[in-house]
Amino acid sequence: MKISELEEKKLGNMREIVRKLFFILVGNLFCSLAFNLFFVPNGLLSGGVGGLGIMIQYLTEVPAGVAVFLINLPIFLVGAKMLDKKFITYAFVSMFVFSFLLTVTRGLADHLIVDDILLGSTFGAVFNGLGMGLMFRNGTCQGGLDVVAAVLKRKYNMNIGTGLMMVNTVIISLSSLLFGYKPAMYTLIAMYIGYQILDKVQTGFNVQKNIIIVSDKSKELATAIIEKLNRGVTFLKGQGGYTKEDKNIIYCILTSREIAKLKELVEEIDPQAFFTINDVVEVKGSGFKTMEI
Repeated sequence: MKISELEEKKLGNMREIVRKLFFILVGNLFCSLAFNLFFVPNGLLSGGVGGLGIMIQYLTEVPAGVAVFLINLPIFLVGAKMLDKKFITYAFVSMFVFSFLLTVTRGLADHLIVDDILLGSTFGAVFNGLGMGLMFRNGTCQGGLDVVAAVLKRKYNMNIGTGLMMVNTVIISLSSLLFGYKPAMYTLIAMYIGYQILDKVQTGFNVQKNIIIVSDKSKELATAIIEKLNRGVTFLKGQGGYTKEDKNIIYCILTSREIAKLKELVEEIDPQAFFTINDVVEVKGSGFKTMEI
């Protein structure tokens, strides 16, 4: 195997490498602006290694970017031995970029002053969530606790979200002891908003919906969905618990924008139909974009 082919197998083709590096740069820029424009000037904290970096800056005047880099080094030494090389390589690059951008954007707060703690926590959360969401959506991460969570998943089969929440809870609890409960409470608000924004960016705003329809006119409904919504359907075999009659149950996936049209079709063809609508986190298949994580 040639060296170029080996590198492509490790990191992806050139298009993938450029795309990932672009979103690492843009995502970490948003996160750095969140820290240096909104969190730090208002005495707020954050979860993860970034939160630890802010605490060290408050206590020692060591720049958060430098602190983040130093904290990340032992994390990556452990992660490099246990995790996928492609994941750890991009995470390592992201760590350097985040540390660098945290340092170079440190003085921006002198030119754009937001001295309201509620506005600082809200807009900081939006910027931070947007940055993290862009990276997660494109198969990269910020390093730090993402690596720790991946190691916990590999070693103890612990849910990644659970691992992140456990460590972040310790960090915020420690911050409340050092800096008081008020900044910690505003930090929790910022974390909640940030994770909501992250989820929206990661999954997209036009969320897919899982549809199940029980109808005596299942064939007519299926035909209408195929022809008017251009979506495929699957028949599941079911039986009425009371009537004992065999039924075709319609199963399909639609986007949120198509739900209103579906309701019109159901009302027109079979107003007595029973159907449920549920959010779907990810869909892979014809007609749907695949989210890379």
